[in-house]
Amino acid sequence: MALLFIKNFYPVLGWIGTLSYLLAYFLLSINKLKADQVTYHVMNILGAIGLTANAIYYADLPNIVVNMAWGFIALAAIIVLSRKKKPN
Repeated sequence: MALLFIKNFYPVLGWIGTLSYLLAYFLLSINKLKADQVTYHVMNILGAIGLTANAIYYADLPNIVVNMAWGFIALAAIIVLSRKKKPN
């Protein structure tokens, strides 16, 4: 819990989120990931968590909103993908 109070903790989360978003998009762009893979959406959720935490720390409301929305979209995609894989 002490980590939450370290001055650099939230910027580090922000950078981890940034790298997660960028890596997910890069891997999608070079066809190493596909939009219908859970891994792609998990990377986006990790990015959303990191950047949302960072934005909350800095009270950056527009970034809080967009990153939370991005995370919810990725979560919804995972739910849809998991339902498609289940036999009826």
